[in-house]
Amino acid sequence: MKNSQQKQDFKKYLQEIEKPDYDGPDISRALPANASSLERAKYKLCEKILAYQQDNNLPIEEVADRIKLTTAETKDIFHYHLDCFTFDRLITYANRLFSPAKIEVTISEKKDNLHVRTV
Repeated sequence: MKNSQQKQDFKKYLQEIEKPDYDGPDISRALPANASSLERAKYKLCEKILAYQQDNNLPIEEVADRIKLTTAETKDIFHYHLDCFTFDRLITYANRLFSPAKIEVTISEKKDNLHVRTV
């Protein structure tokens, strides 16, 4: 009986998260194509923190403890919820995890895609 209830609950959950407008806390967000430089930098920091957790096979609770956040807040980082964090907060968490950390900022001009024609 309990197993069939779990299956029904899981099906209901799947139906909910498969809705196109679903925006729950357990959904990873993609970087928009028109993302600002700040959004790109925040995304890269989240990506580095998640990669560290995966590369070291750490439970989320241990990462949360190391960066001094709640598990829910750490999940927000892992799911790229960029609107939940400022850039300087993400830098602080990265420093706690990767200490001593070296962070570099690279600024480069956007190059136009020019077509060259040879005659």
